Amino acid sequence: MSLFQDTYDVIVVGAGHAGSEAAAAAANMGCSTLLITMNLQNIAQMSCNPAMGGIAKGQIVREIDALGGYSGIVSDTSAIQFKMLNKSKGPAMWSPRVQSDRMRFAEDWRLMLERTQNLDFYQDMVNALLVEKDKVVGVKTSLGMEIKAKTVVLTNGTFLNGLIHIGDKNFGGGRAGEKAATGITEQLVDIGFDSGRMKTGTPPRVDGRSLDYSKMDEQKGDDHPAKFSYLDSTKPLKEQRSCYMTYTNLEVHDLLREGFDRSPMFNGRIKSLGPRYCPSIEDKINRFADKERHQLFVEPEGWNTVEVYVNGFSTSLPEDVQFKALKSVSGFEKVKFFRPGYAIEYDYFPPTQLMHTLETKLISGLYFAGQINGTTGYEEAASQGLMAGINAALKVKEKQPFVLKRNEAYIGVLIDDLITKGTEEPYRMFTSRAEYRTLLRQDNADFRLTPKGFELGLASEKRLRRMEEKQDASASFVQFFKDTSVKPEEINPILSDNESSPMQQSDKMFKIFARPNIGFEDMVKIDSVRDYVLEHKLDDEVIEQAEIQVKYAGYIEKEKNNADKLNRLEDMKIPSNFDYSKIKSMSMEAREKLNKIRPATVSQASRISGVSPNDVSVLLVYMGR
Repeated sequence: MSLFQDTYDVIVVGAGHAGSEAAAAAANMGCSTLLITMNLQNIAQMSCNPAMGGIAKGQIVREIDALGGYSGIVSDTSAIQFKMLNKSKGPAMWSPRVQSDRMRFAEDWRLMLERTQNLDFYQDMVNALLVEKDKVVGVKTSLGMEIKAKTVVLTNGTFLNGLIHIGDKNFGGGRAGEKAATGITEQLVDIGFDSGRMKTGTPPRVDGRSLDYSKMDEQKGDDHPAKFSYLDSTKPLKEQRSCYMTYTNLEVHDLLREGFDRSPMFNGRIKSLGPRYCPSIEDKINRFADKERHQLFVEPEGWNTVEVYVNGFSTSLPEDVQFKALKSVSGFEKVKFFRPGYAIEYDYFPPTQLMHTLETKLISGLYFAGQINGTTGYEEAASQGLMAGINAALKVKEKQPFVLKRNEAYIGVLIDDLITKGTEEPYRMFTSRAEYRTLLRQDNADFRLTPKGFELGLASEKRLRRMEEKQDASASFVQFFKDTSVKPEEINPILSDNESSPMQQSDKMFKIFARPNIGFEDMVKIDSVRDYVLEHKLDDEVIEQAEIQVKYAGYIEKEKNNADKLNRLEDMKIPSNFDYSKIKSMSMEAREKLNKIRPATVSQASRISGVSPNDVSVLLVYMGR
């Protein structure tokens, strides 16, 4: 008698952020799903910093939520602080971020998954895939269990042949206190996959009772905190915990340098590349030798725990060097360690070996998501897990795959970058990577994606109706400003207070509101605007949306036109068996890259590194023939 059903629709290997979203998506789309992990106590563990969101990452969490994923909901229920970053810039740059209660985050994720129908759990290590005729048919575990499946999603994180470094010591592990996963890399390489090694790191965790916060700068949350999820079921925080900021100094830098000869980063023991935009403290003082200090953010790990995360002090130096140097930081003079920082090396598979669905090109029904694809960050991993889970479910149901375009979501930018450009260092999302970021704002993720989530069966009808009501209310409010005039005697005092040029005759409110130095707090002083808001009971979300639509109308329209041009190339499909080697007038590099990556459209081909505009022109001519 088998422990398991005959064949699962979807097996998800690994229960980090990618695996959790993949399992939830597949199960919620009606597929029998099995989530296998080495330790069920560590589902959705925050292995590094206790926070979700941030610049560009907050947009991704909003998109996951709009599609019906769980990350936004759990971020709200486990938050201890909320901040909207970049508020001094335009709305395309606004990025929500929460400080999270690490233990509550993992618990809430686990409980949400346990309440998800069609989802089974099993604790074991998967060390092999069952493959027949270039198609995955299941997995094999370290206990010798063979479990059959129609599709498999690998979300192994940093566990594939993971190697932890602390100074001159190293040992196998997927993260502190947990063993590495073996077998899968070797099998995939034998099948024909290319693999590589990457590195990431984490700072020491310290005892908050040993710190002197009076020597640090307090970092409070927003006065009027928002939230991630568009659902009414989560509520903004009523009270928040502060973070703190302090700095390294020249003495700290000198103490750290004393340990460089024992650092695996500098003595050659670590050969793989780490994230350029989240460097270790030793990397910072080596690369930026002219800097006298670096910021450290002192972040509480939860509501009640005294454990503190020292953001900015990621390191793999020997623990005695870490301790000695950290004691010379202002406020850390009496610091006590919970655990030292460490670096970890792990296997990944260059993502150019995937299709835009995240299904591998070599093995049908096999999907990769998260750090196995060379990304870094909870949010990047979770979004890939969601998309892999969706597409695995659609493949089982024999339905068309689900792919987001670059002008539809940051998730679309992320996956397209990975598939067409690949990555040789841990990939992190930035707003600058999205050429249509004015369209891809955090405030309109529900407008962009909730209808798609509803069609997939992930977003509920209630969620869709709420989005439609918000969309109608904001559109009507914008139309009110376009239709309604204001007299000079009513508006000129307000314009004068804001040092804006006066009006000589009546004009539409839209033109006044569009002025850069006039905000909604000015417009609502006009009786008719105030009456409209009260009569229609407009909430902050609707008001913010209307203000953005008025103030950035020109930019939004311009980006929509540019996106439409791009989409014309997206609609030009390239046959899957197209032989680029025949196009002699195309550069050798372009032919090699195109034959290797095999883009699905001309637009994707144009974004591949090494393919020039001239190569694209030649391709268009050749396809025209």
